[in-house]
Amino acid sequence: MKIALACDHGGYKLKECIKSYLQELGVEYIDFGTYSEESVDYPDFAYKAAKAIVNGEADRGIFICGTGIGISMAANKVRGIRAALCYNIFAAEMSRRHNNANVLCLGGRVLGEELAKAIVKVWLETPFEGGRHERRINKIAEIEKTEYGGK
Repeated sequence: MKIALACDHGGYKLKECIKSYLQELGVEYIDFGTYSEESVDYPDFAYKAAKAIVNGEADRGIFICGTGIGISMAANKVRGIRAALCYNIFAAEMSRRHNNANVLCLGGRVLGEELAKAIVKVWLETPFEGGRHERRINKIAEIEKTEYGGK
């Protein structure tokens, strides 16, 4: 599994922590930035990393801004992205199990490092259940087709 990482200045410190944790877990990643705490705009980084996922360069993503809210909004504008903002382990598990989230969004200013790592671990390890949930994911894809046109 290859993870696309993205953050803004508010998520930079937590992204660096998550990078180290992914290395410990033996999970490959691509870091799409930002690379410092200098103020930047989260949509720029969310878009680059989200496009890498839908283009097959990465399997999933972990995106981080100050609260996780803005970066999740930006990510979800990209067709094929199902970004879930998670502040606890249960939400992370359900985002995978029921929603097949392909992007985990975290708040660098609202989560401690240990909780963030626990959320990441559960999110990486939890499979999608499929079944009735697959029907719902397909309906999301149909909404994207209607709103964005094309296939």
